[in-house]
Amino acid sequence: MATTGAPMFVDQSDFDYDYETLRTTGVILAVVMFVSGILIALSKKFKCAKSSSNSSPVEGSQLPKTEVPPQTV
Repeated sequence: MATTGAPMFVDQSDFDYDYETLRTTGVILAVVMFVSGILIALSKKFKCAKSSSNSSPVEGSQLPKTEVPPQTV
């Protein structure tokens, strides 16, 4: 085997992160998740408030009574 002196793997120590893009992307994702979390929390709060007002009985209205047939033994 002849070696030419060139390394088999390229040295990646010169690799630099683009910190500005990472920071910008992180802030954008954080804002999107924060706003979506607030919207989800508020939508459930208002949804429950609407459904509870519909389930309360109205004054003066009663459920109709059902007749029980007589038992024959």
